[in-house]
Amino acid sequence: MPRTRWIIGLATPHARLLRGPAGACMTLILAAATAACGIDPQSPGAAGPRPQRIVSLDYCADQYVLKFVERDRILAVSPDAGRRFSYMREHAAGLPRVRPVAEDVLILKPDLVVRAYGGGPQASALFERAGVPVYNVGWAEDFDSILTVITETALALGSPEHGLAVAAEMQDRLAALRAQAPGADALYVTPTGVTSGPGSLVHEMLTAAGLDNFQMRPGWGPIPLERLAYEKPDLVAAAFFENLPSGPHAWSPIRHPVARAQLDGGAVVPIEGAWTACGAWFLMDAVEALARGPGATPEIQRAQSRPSEQ
Repeated sequence: MPRTRWIIGLATPHARLLRGPAGACMTLILAAATAACGIDPQSPGAAGPRPQRIVSLDYCADQYVLKFVERDRILAVSPDAGRRFSYMREHAAGLPRVRPVAEDVLILKPDLVVRAYGGGPQASALFERAGVPVYNVGWAEDFDSILTVITETALALGSPEHGLAVAAEMQDRLAALRAQAPGADALYVTPTGVTSGPGSLVHEMLTAAGLDNFQMRPGWGPIPLERLAYEKPDLVAAAFFENLPSGPHAWSPIRHPVARAQLDGGAVVPIEGAWTACGAWFLMDAVEALARGPGATPEIQRAQSRPSEQ
């Protein structure tokens, strides 16, 4: 039995378990979840005191820290925590920022450093040599992986019940959409003219929304302009357009007349960049927007209507 679904199955009645005399059951559930996730009992947050001086090194790590850690336990977040592509940006307001540089972090004397990619590939070893525990947020390649990362990371941050609740809510939202059989096809596009086929979270996002992926080539690559010349997707999932105040760059494939015909004359579902910038619970916002269907926001409508540049 897949470990993620087993954990979330336990989490579904979490609210009842946290109330009344049944609270003792949650202790057993959390212990089981720890074992099922494969978390070392000696890892940060799995045992002993909760970390109280947490530093986050990149905006993907920021999302988890801002979601699962009280403000008085956060020493600093990354410089990107308040950017528009950061889903938890409003929660970052007023918190100190720190560059993912060893000297800047160590002077803060954290008792836990959280990172997804911040500080580079040697960051974990460097901080651990300095005696600072590091928690590396796991990589998620599908929705089951996201659910596992949520529960593991919340546990490491000292908020296991909150992690179980968030994962259970996400699974409930997914279940509510799974009754929709794939029918319409959708093409995911970004302002740089990039799309994604099978083997990515974008593909998982489209299929979870009850859509077929128009892009059949696996992985990431340019939008299929040649195919678009004679075949049109039922809808376009337009991501990150709201982050470009001056519109797509002149050299982007999205400026090609064939591509612009999809945006200007087709059914467009705007996808906020923050929904897909990291693989986490907020990917569900994009899934549900796609399931609801077309309807562009004013920012994306303006971006699409700007004249092409030479």
